[in-house]
Amino acid sequence: MLDRCLSGVLAVETKASTAAAAAAELASVLPASGLAAVLVFVSPCYDPQPFAAEMTARFTGTPVFGCTTAGEIALNGWDENSVVALAFSAADFEVTAHSISGLSNFRIEDHRTIGAEIRQGFFRHGGNADGERCFGLLLIDGMCQREEVVLAAIHAALGPMPLVGGSAADGLRFERSWVYFGGRAHTDAAVLLVFKTSLPFLIFSCDTCEPCTEKMVVTEADPDRRTVSELNAEPAAAEYSRMAGIAGGELDVTAFASHPVLVRIGDTYYTRSIRRVDADGTLHFASAIDKGLVFTVATLRDPVHPTSDLFAQIQEEIGEVSLYIGFESVQRRMGVEHQCDRDMSELYRAHRVFGCNTYGELYGPMHINGTLTGVAIGSTRAT
Repeated sequence: MLDRCLSGVLAVETKASTAAAAAAELASVLPASGLAAVLVFVSPCYDPQPFAAEMTARFTGTPVFGCTTAGEIALNGWDENSVVALAFSAADFEVTAHSISGLSNFRIEDHRTIGAEIRQGFFRHGGNADGERCFGLLLIDGMCQREEVVLAAIHAALGPMPLVGGSAADGLRFERSWVYFGGRAHTDAAVLLVFKTSLPFLIFSCDTCEPCTEKMVVTEADPDRRTVSELNAEPAAAEYSRMAGIAGGELDVTAFASHPVLVRIGDTYYTRSIRRVDADGTLHFASAIDKGLVFTVATLRDPVHPTSDLFAQIQEEIGEVSLYIGFESVQRRMGVEHQCDRDMSELYRAHRVFGCNTYGELYGPMHINGTLTGVAIGSTRAT
């Protein structure tokens, strides 16, 4: 349940049966003082408000932040029905938070007000906007469909500061996800955390999709709802099935995860995950879409070797890594889980990856899908 102290970060997991028991178990093994913050990744099997209340009562004086998940990355790799908690030592980290509520009414024009608030709070105590000693971590309601405009506002405020994060999930229900801050669980909300540390760190993102030659053009779409009703001037679901080579069978989350589509931005391909299909064949996407967008059909690579290579590259750059905080697409996990569950879990365990499966990943100013995205934290204090 308790991982060793990792340069100022303790990693803990509980699979207790109730919210109260889970909070009690976390409090029994984590320090009672000297923490800058506790970050939790919480299975939707736990009632959100009672869990938030129990954590607040047991961690008096220590702010608790977090989100609900579509699976956890825990002490032994991929897991479910658990809580993963990361406790950050005040000796190594300063953590400042800025919450955003009412995301359904959030507009890009709001960035001036929010930007001023963020800068005033984050840089009051010596943080610097170039990100040399700071990184941002954003947790956002994964059902709000406002990730892109919120990221744009935050990026305008923080400038070049490294930023990662994830869209909160509720298993595979796609109904209601929760973000934890201020002693409560919130929907239609986000919380931005800025970590200031003397430890080396590096943000990263890794995908496992390989583009094919087949293309589809979005010919009818509703960008506000992130829905596509026509591809190549044909009903969307039928044309997607034909182009992706899905012969018969139900179009469900497993089929979507196994047959991703990509968009090309510059020289880089990014996944656009499909969440569900309506009875009329309309496809619902997890991130921004628009009429005229070109989708490229993709195949999935075995993620073990690319992810292992990424970890090796990060270690070469910042030295020994104490742990990785990871936000991994639930579609990435589902697409390969039956093939390499044990190998991926062992890779995550060996490299001390902790985090959750999400409805979307946040990397710099971008909301992306189908990746493992996060921050690596080194084990030696920077000089």
